[in-house]
Amino acid sequence: MIKIVAADYVNDHEIRLRFSDDSHGVFDFTPFLEAGTPMTEPLRDQAFFRRYYLELGALAWPNGFDLSASSLQKRLDESGRLHRSSAAA
Repeated sequence: MIKIVAADYVNDHEIRLRFSDDSHGVFDFTPFLEAGTPMTEPLRDQAFFRRYYLELGALAWPNGFDLSASSLQKRLDESGRLHRSSAAA
């Protein structure tokens, strides 16, 4: 099972994610904000957005919104923003 092992704020609504298979990429959360759901609306506030944390290998926020490592890795891969080390390839 893939997990997020590190998450570092980059800017605006982007977070650099490193996964347990040593792949990594910068994920832009803007599409989630544009959806404007009750769970994603608080993320528009930069101070709240930056309160993310890792919980059991997933990315989470204090309001209960969370995203699995596999879904984030898949989205990064589909957008061409996932980078794999030679060991992970």
